[in-house]
Amino acid sequence: MTHPVDVHVGKRIRHRRWLVGMTQQQLAEKVGIKFQQIQKYETGANRVSASRLWDIADALDVPVSCFFEGIDEAEDKAEDAASGAKVPADILGDKEALDLVRSYYAIPENQRRRLFELARVLSDVA
Repeated sequence: MTHPVDVHVGKRIRHRRWLVGMTQQQLAEKVGIKFQQIQKYETGANRVSASRLWDIADALDVPVSCFFEGIDEAEDKAEDAASGAKVPADILGDKEALDLVRSYYAIPENQRRRLFELARVLSDVA
């Protein structure tokens, strides 16, 4: 059975990897393991050892503490999601949401503002 901390750390690894635009294969090569192991870490199926977490942090250019940030808030968000909140508990852990944010910031600023206003109007209607 997976431990919630292992799941959180795995999500943070995946999130950081997505942010830097790295594939599981690329991260695995930098760390010296198989990509399947990265998959297992990211889902929380396998626990990441301290030395391996150090290597992953180095490969992703972040401090090890980055993987533990928000661990208390993650529990609160999970409770909110269970009570019917509209926003997923791990919004930036969702690849589609992260791709949307990247695309949004690639749009020129004046068009981005207009798109933002359109999104606000549409969400108020829904």
